[in-house]
Amino acid sequence: MPILYHSPNSRSSSILTLIDELGADIDIVEVTIPRQDGSGAPDPRNPHPEKKVPYLVDGDEHFRERGAIMLHLTDSYPQAGLGPVHGAQGRGAYLSWLFYYQGVIEPVGILHWAQIEHPAITASLRDLDTMIATLATALQDKPYLLGDTYSAADLLCSSPFMWFADMAQGHTAITAWVQRCRDRPAAQRTAARDAA
Repeated sequence: MPILYHSPNSRSSSILTLIDELGADIDIVEVTIPRQDGSGAPDPRNPHPEKKVPYLVDGDEHFRERGAIMLHLTDSYPQAGLGPVHGAQGRGAYLSWLFYYQGVIEPVGILHWAQIEHPAITASLRDLDTMIATLATALQDKPYLLGDTYSAADLLCSSPFMWFADMAQGHTAITAWVQRCRDRPAAQRTAARDAA
């Protein structure tokens, strides 16, 4: 049986939500991680090479990085309809959003939070305003990134706005989308579990 190594109130919480959405039978092992406030510590039970979460072990395969884990899980549980499978319409957009999160949304968000600016960063990753405009344009006439249907791409790409709502301040399409994602029953159950 697959095992997810998870720490509450961390990036792995979105994977818990996805597991719930998929109805997947996956063991959850809670581990500690170092936290920004100095609390926590690396957990020797965590097989992640850097002791981070999430980390998914599925047989002989090991997955790190949320986009990779989400792609593996949505491909493994296609009946849930949370990600177009290979050959299905929308697969290109789905993969593009998963990789856009890993390659642009998260790095740009972290750099903005850390107040780090440099022309090389802006030239390659763009800046927060450009990233926000890309999302706002994508959501302008539809409720989700792939159209009328919620996908794991929405779960992943909306996740930083759950923690840093002010990043999208004044962008009603984004804030409404984040709220739709937050209001999903699986997201509510994860939030309650993390708060316990």
